[in-house]
Amino acid sequence: MTRAEHEPSQMSALQVGVVLRLPNGGSLGPQDLELIDAVRKERSIIGASRALGLSYRKCWLSVDALNRTFESPVVATFPGRREGGAEITPFGERLASIYRSIERHAAHSAKRTLDEVIASLNWSFQKTASDADKEPNQDRASGR
Repeated sequence: MTRAEHEPSQMSALQVGVVLRLPNGGSLGPQDLELIDAVRKERSIIGASRALGLSYRKCWLSVDALNRTFESPVVATFPGRREGGAEITPFGERLASIYRSIERHAAHSAKRTLDEVIASLNWSFQKTASDADKEPNQDRASGR
């Protein structure tokens, strides 16, 4: 196939991911936003864990990490079986909005500036393991 036959579908496959590494050691990335969206929709951490296919523990620890990263909580939790649940705080909603804005700007900028790189892609490329990846772990210098 020619380059022209591949380019339109391949160009749409370009993805830009944004992970914010914050000065206090925390981070905010796509998985955090997926969790925020799931908590907003399900109104509970356990519901979010089910929706995302993750363990409750992993979701709870992620919510806890988000809340500890910032001075204001991102997710408010309400303990108790009957009236329990969780909701995204106004700060959490603003944080999600800011993140999505950064993500959109990054994707737009990357698409615009990566045109030259995309134009030079080998469209017949297929990712395969190299011979070096297939060898058992050895110290190449000593032959062990």
